[in-house]
This record gives sequence, structure tokens and C-alpha cells, in this order.
Amino acid sequence: MGAATAGQQAGGTPDKLRHVESMSELPSGAGTISGISAVVLGESLADEEHDLVFPSAEFSASALVSSPKQYKEMYERSIKDPAGFWSEIADAFYWKEKWNPSEVCSENLDVSKGPVHISWFKGGKTNICYNAVDRNIEAGNGDKIAMYWEGNEPGQDGKLTYSELREKVCQLANYLKSVGVGKGDAVVIYLPMLLELPIAMLACARIGAVHSVVFAGFSADSLAQRIVDCKPKLVLTCNAVKRGPKPILLKDIVDAALVESEKNGFSVGICLTYENQSVMKRQDTKWQAGRDVWWQDVVTNFPTKCDVEWVDAEDPLFLLYTSGSTGKPKGVMHTSGGYMVYTATTFKYAFDYKPTDIYWCTADCGWITGHSYVTYGPLLNGAAVLVFEGTPNYPDAGRCWDIVDKYKVSIFYTAPTLVRSLMRDGNEYVTRYSRKSLRVLGSVGEPINPSAWRWFYNVVGDSKCPISDTWWQTETGGFMMTPLPGAWPQKPGSATFPFFGVQPVIVDEKGQEIEGECSGYLCIKKSWPGAFRTLYGDHDRYETTYFKPFAGYYFTGDGCSRDKDGYHWLTGRVDDVINVSGHRIGTAEVESALVSHPQCAEAAVVGVEHEVKGQGIYAFVTLVDGVPYSEELRKSLISKVRTQMNMLQASV
Repeated sequence: MGAATAGQQAGGTPDKLRHVESMSELPSGAGTISGISAVVLGESLADEEHDLVFPSAEFSASALVSSPKQYKEMYERSIKDPAGFWSEIADAFYWKEKWNPSEVCSENLDVSKGPVHISWFKGGKTNICYNAVDRNIEAGNGDKIAMYWEGNEPGQDGKLTYSELREKVCQLANYLKSVGVGKGDAVVIYLPMLLELPIAMLACARIGAVHSVVFAGFSADSLAQRIVDCKPKLVLTCNAVKRGPKPILLKDIVDAALVESEKNGFSVGICLTYENQSVMKRQDTKWQAGRDVWWQDVVTNFPTKCDVEWVDAEDPLFLLYTSGSTGKPKGVMHTSGGYMVYTATTFKYAFDYKPTDIYWCTADCGWITGHSYVTYGPLLNGAAVLVFEGTPNYPDAGRCWDIVDKYKVSIFYTAPTLVRSLMRDGNEYVTRYSRKSLRVLGSVGEPINPSAWRWFYNVVGDSKCPISDTWWQTETGGFMMTPLPGAWPQKPGSATFPFFGVQPVIVDEKGQEIEGECSGYLCIKKSWPGAFRTLYGDHDRYETTYFKPFAGYYFTGDGCSRDKDGYHWLTGRVDDVINVSGHRIGTAEVESALVSHPQCAEAAVVGVEHEVKGQGIYAFVTLVDGVPYSEELRKSLISKVRTQMNMLQASV
């Protein structure tokens, strides 16, 4: 089908587009949808002329949320009766002890009324590892594949059933207990994307220990900062890993970090090291007797059964450090019960998860995406998860789609940066593979610019896969705004509407809420189960950073526009702003304008001092492969930005 308005199809036939009639009232109250160009999934390509992409009738018919009407009913209940809404969902999980029905949620987000605090399901006792692993086995799915593993080199692979996963988790949990790790103790995990990484996270959760995963690409200094801050009982790592053709000696980095942390007053007693034999043999690994222990020598000797430590819903589950403006990393702390319920629910609905799906998220567990949507969210739903050790362009730019075909991946979740990188390498790396198994695509990490969205949709998804363009943060624990693939028509680049229980507002510089079509600061009023509870050891910084800028709200730090139809458009961090002659211009807006140029693959924008304008704009641009630089192209890129920015200014 070609372009058609919301009132008629091409050729003047009666409107057959899905659900338009039920969109007269949008949750934001921003207005109605009328006279908008649209395509239907599987029936037409999305291009610059199409504002909306509708789910097909077939997709919507089997979707968990199949219409705006159903979404609106569920959303309104989640706002009007959050205790009842989330309690009903939480009841599907195992709780050793139920929470107090009168204390499902307790909160204060207003610093003027006392210390900020959030709690959900307080008094309830549960265990996220039990719910993610044991509960699936008890439901008869012990022989179902829990995790596939694809190594750095093609042909390296493995898999674990839920029963096998529990055995490995229990062995490591028993080892941790044997060396004195108990409830509330911190464990730092510095591992690549081997199966041992999610196994280590689950083992910590099983015994009530608090894991802190550090991305195994961070420097020794960064690792040392995190070790000194959370003071772990031990560090888990491996001797080496390959990223593409390049070996990285992780153990050497850990050794340097442990020396540095000791200089800063904290000494780690045990470094449990996994021998990654395909990269480095143990005899070639630097070793400190008395501190370093080989994983394979000790963990495999422990029993494959381990009792569960039942923890309070508000007991800490993990720390995940994010960069801070002061240079000191912020230890974002998530707790067990609310995070469990929220990540499981967001995964289920945002990806329209079905038990037959094979799910692949390309993120590393060193980031929040790897916590919520590689490990906990999928396993809590009994999903089959693909864990990928390598890089998406090794040995060539077709690796992702080779993997998709190999495992019959049906849900593929990745970052706009990767989409743009693969887009630069050309369509032929995609189209040489079938990709027929793909059902839902997802985007995470930053706003996806419309041109990359369209390429992802048209080329990767063959114009048949909805894209869950998710907006959320390390601090939120799970998705805050995202299209529900069977319900909402999508606008390329828009995160659309809030997830259940989330109340986003756009405020001006004085903290006043702005209604309708507008642009401003994105805040959230009222808490949600996945919200982080504090910054480890620094509650004052927690309040100052997130709650003092706009009293009574959680301040996301992001800018946001809402269009006339109520769709939300994230414009990037508000501190990533360039002030040109008094005009505040978001770097993300300029970058999006640049990459919308057909010959630009990637762009990064910074502000530079300007003697007249105060600040000027400097752009670093990566061109599409095979496109030569020229003065004409430079002028064309500048013209594209000017045109796009004029359109943006006119729309707000």
C-alpha cells in the first residue's frame, strides 16, 4: 500500500488502517490524529513522506497489547491504581512472604518535604534468581534453552538449558559462600560476554550478595575507583578475551586495578579468574599466589544445588556505576522486588514476547541494558536468550545477520550507533541473509534518528517488523517510554508514549508543567517499581542530582519535545547544549540533522569558543563508505543542518 491519510486508503477506499478510530483520545491529551500519512507493516516502505507506520492486522491480532484502546485502559489503571495494578503483576512471581497490601508503594520525591525515599512491596521476601531460573524449571521448562552463546570467532558456540544454568549458578554460589561471601556483601564482576558473566550475576543474587558488574573495556583506574567505593569481598574476571582479531589481557588490567585500589586503602583478598583457553593458556597468565584462584580448579568441585537466600524486596540487588560530572562515578543502587517485577513486565510488553521467541540483545552486561534485558528481564519470562561475545562487524559487517539466521532470532535489540555503523557498510551485508525469523526490532541507548530508523525498518526488518524504540536510563531500571509493537502506529525516531505506571511531564525552566505541543525538560512524577533507590554511600548526591532541580519530580536530565499528536521525541541530555548567540541548540538535534544526509554515516557535535557568538558548532563526520570528501559535500551537510534546524525551530 502506498501513502494514505488517516481517513482513507490510496484510491479513496474506506479506511482500513488499524485502530485510527480509537485514537481520538491520546493519553497525553495533546490532541487527535487526523490527516496523517501512513504505511502498514509489510505492505509498504517507510520513507521521508510517511509520518506513521502502523502494525499489520496480523501482528496486532496476536499482540499482548493490540490497540490504543487496550493500552489506554491498562495505562489509566496503572496511574489511578498503581498498588492494585503492580500487585496483580507481582502475584505471578514467587514470594516467600507477601508484602503488606497497605504498603505496596511508599514514596517522597519532594525534597522540600523531607528526605527522598522510594519503596515497593516492602516486607515481601523473594529472590530474583529463584524467579528467573528455578520457577521456570518448576513450570516444566527445565529442558528449554535458557542461553545460547556465540563466541567471538564464527563456529564458537554453546548453550545451556534452564536446568544446566541452575547447576552452574549453584556451583558458583556455593563457592562464593565458602569464601565468606554472604547477604549484602559486594562482588565486583569484570568479565567479557561469556556465559560465566550472567551466571556470576545470578549466583550473587541467589545468595543475597550485591553484584557490581564493570564493563570489561574500562581501564584499570576506572575499575579501581569502583573497587574502592563498594569494597567487594572478591573480584571475578578472566585471563583474556578477543574483541574481533585483537586480544585483550583482562587479568593484567585487574592486577593493575588491585594495586591501585590497595594504594587507596582497600585490598581485595581473592581474584577468581576464568581461564579463557581459546585466547590465553594459564601458563601465560600473570599470577599472584595466595590471591589469584582459577575458576575451573575450584568452582566445578562444588555441589550443583544451593539454597536460596530470601531477601526483602527493598534489599539491594546490584550496584552499577555511571559516569559523574564531578569525575567520581555514581553507584546507582537497585533493589530486588520492584526491579524484578518491572524489568520482567517491560520486557514482556515492549517486545510482545512469546514463548517461542529467540531473543538477542547486543548489549554487554557491563551496562544496565545487559542487566535488565540480557539477563533478568528475559529469564524472568522464561525466554531463550542469545549471549554474544564478539563484535558485530567481525569478521565482516554481515556477522549480525549470520547470527540471526543461525539461531532463528525473532527479537533483535541493539543501539542506534550499531545501526548507523551497519548502514554505512551498505545493504548488501544485510540482504545476503534471510532474516525471515525476525519479528520485532528494538533500539536502545540514545534517540534513533529517523533516517537510521527507516533503514532499520526497511532493510533489516524488510518493512514488516515494528521497532520498539525504547527510552530509559540506568537509574530507571527499565523502559519508561516505548512503542508497544502491536498497539501504536509509530513515527520514526519517536519513543511514542509512556509505559504502564510512568507519568512523564515536560516542564519549563521554572519547573512548571507544559501541556500539549511543547519542548522542555523531561521529568517523571510519582515513582515506578524499577526506580533506583539511592546512590551508594551518597544519598545527598542522589537528591541533589535527580530531585532538587525540580522539586516534586525525578529529573531525567534529558530534553524532550511533544508533538501535536502527543508523541514524545527525546532531544538528548540538556547539558549537551551549545549556546550560539543566545540560542540553545542541542548537540543531539544537530547530529540527527547531519546523519539524515544520505552521505553521512555518523556524526558527533561539540561546542567551540567563538569570539562573536560565544559558542560555535564543530562537527566530526564519518561518511558512507566510498563517498569522497569535497567542499561541495561540506556545504551540503551545513545546508542540511540549517534546513533541519529551521524546521525544528518552527515546530516548537
